[in-house]
Amino acid sequence: MTTVLSSLRRLLVGRPVASGPGQRTVLPRTTALPVHSSNAFSSLAYAPDEVILTLVTAGATGLALGPVVGIAVVAIMLLIVLAFRAAVVAVPRGGIYEMARTNLGPRSGVVASSALLVDLVFTVAVSLAAFAQYAVALFPVFRGHRLPVALAALLLLVLVCLRGAGRGRRMTAVLVSVFVVLLTATIAVGVVQDLTGGLARAQSAGYTVVDAVAAPATALGVGLFALRAFAAGSALLTGVEAPVGAVEQVRRPSVPGVRWILLCMAGTMAVLTLGVMHLAQRTGVVVALDHDLLRTPGGNPVPDELTPPPVVAQIAAAVFGGQAPWTTLVVASVAVLLLIAARAAFASFPALTARLAEGGYLPRHFKSRGDRLVQSWSVICLGIGAAVLLLGFEANTAYLVQVYVIGVFLAFSLALAGMLRLWRRRLAHTPGTRGRALVRLRLVLTAAALGVTVLAGVVVFVTRFASGAWVALPAILLGALLMGRIHAHYGAVAAELAPAEDDDARALPSRVHATVVVTSLNRPTLRALAYARASRPGSLEAVVVDIEREQTAALLAEWERAAVPVPLTVVGSPYRDAVTPLVRHLRRLSGRRSHGLTMVYLPEYVVRPGWRTLLHNRAASRLRSRLQREPGVMIALVPWQVQDGLRAGDLGANSR
Repeated sequence: MTTVLSSLRRLLVGRPVASGPGQRTVLPRTTALPVHSSNAFSSLAYAPDEVILTLVTAGATGLALGPVVGIAVVAIMLLIVLAFRAAVVAVPRGGIYEMARTNLGPRSGVVASSALLVDLVFTVAVSLAAFAQYAVALFPVFRGHRLPVALAALLLLVLVCLRGAGRGRRMTAVLVSVFVVLLTATIAVGVVQDLTGGLARAQSAGYTVVDAVAAPATALGVGLFALRAFAAGSALLTGVEAPVGAVEQVRRPSVPGVRWILLCMAGTMAVLTLGVMHLAQRTGVVVALDHDLLRTPGGNPVPDELTPPPVVAQIAAAVFGGQAPWTTLVVASVAVLLLIAARAAFASFPALTARLAEGGYLPRHFKSRGDRLVQSWSVICLGIGAAVLLLGFEANTAYLVQVYVIGVFLAFSLALAGMLRLWRRRLAHTPGTRGRALVRLRLVLTAAALGVTVLAGVVVFVTRFASGAWVALPAILLGALLMGRIHAHYGAVAAELAPAEDDDARALPSRVHATVVVTSLNRPTLRALAYARASRPGSLEAVVVDIEREQTAALLAEWERAAVPVPLTVVGSPYRDAVTPLVRHLRRLSGRRSHGLTMVYLPEYVVRPGWRTLLHNRAASRLRSRLQREPGVMIALVPWQVQDGLRAGDLGANSR
């Protein structure tokens, strides 16, 4: 019969789904492009905000650097994507994890995978925190409640993933394509308005920040300030690696398809990023980390109802009008895209944990599928991790992004370093001038991408260290150490359990001593005694732990009256402990019988599930857990099913 918990589980998760052929869904490249680019496209919802958050502190001079910073970030993004296009030819399976593992060794692969896992947790947290911002822009009633909105979206997303829903790739492709089309149209209309002089100013144009710094006067000062803005805008690079790990999900020929997806994604990202940064500068968009620091052009505090929405929302309002339907559509498409990006992380995280569990770097149950054919453990762990981040950072996108990008650059650097080593080996073994020229081109491209990635990572770490960027590194290193310990444990267990020709595990025990644990002379005990006698051991005894003198004396008397043909041994327990004295008694027996085996029979009665289980102390279960650690001791459970509350017909069926 179902319990209350199982009924609630069925209500939330649904009924189990039978295992099918397990064929992986493959998509044509035109559908796979928006599906596997959703994470990269979603960075447009918050990366421009991070750049302007830095530039606004220097006033108009700083805001004028926005397009320049956008060009720098786009250039690095294009270089990394070109390097990944070359890498996927040589390592078509496994993505960044496999690039680092196969070329730099297992330890580098573990560090890269740990960075990817941390990145995926941050992807969910950042996407939902940004979603809460856009939800406030759509529904002002949510103002001041970003954290509850983000947590509610996370809970809903976890339930959807546990049910195995939300896998409609074509619907995802349509929604992502709608976002790209709407944002492209917004940029195109805005550029035309800018050229014709009809572009309106943003809602926040003219706002200032109270603690603004002096505008940099020297070239060095401008350069350092631009570096800080670049570090903030490097969030745009997150997600560009997703197509590399999705080769198996693209219709054949898969590798050319993924290379085409990477190129189209990078080109689209470049156009949209440069367009957004240009319009942000032309419309005078201003955002701030703390609303209380904003001031109107007259120097007054900005009212709560005039808090600037995210950059893309302000640009859409400037182009189409604040209350125009097109503005609502653009903002809604961004919010939906952020949910899709978070959902994509819930698909990538279980796939990576399953691969790591198969290699012995994570517990085995991370590769097991639950009732709905999803890795439930991975989904739950990802949900818990994202909830902790949302609570710890109060669903503040700016704070989360500062920690987020460190893991991205670390994973990229390890993957590109591995590919650089691979291309160097291939260059030495590639015949022909044309073949060597192609490998040399890929080598130079990968080296350049690695150089700018490491440099960008150092810039981000140094400029954002005080803002909390260091938090990601301990998490990544701790994850790598933990996975290393898990792998070492599985290796040690496998080595110990492997059979050998002269293994003593094959030898029969010289003598078997059977012990029946007795608490009272009831039907389960009599059945255990009968089973023990039927096994014909070399010696047999019944043992009772003397916790209560009166109860033990009554048992001894009843034992004599029943004329049970098994000797009963009484073990003292002055501290009323039923486990430790029995274990000591069994150890003494094992010491006197070398090369022998002690078989312990544990009678227990099993009640129907539900509230009845709370009425029994489960002493047999505790004793079993303790005896499992004793060498030379085997355990046999003798259950007795208690038919409390069942009808007469059910009794007969259960007895059968």
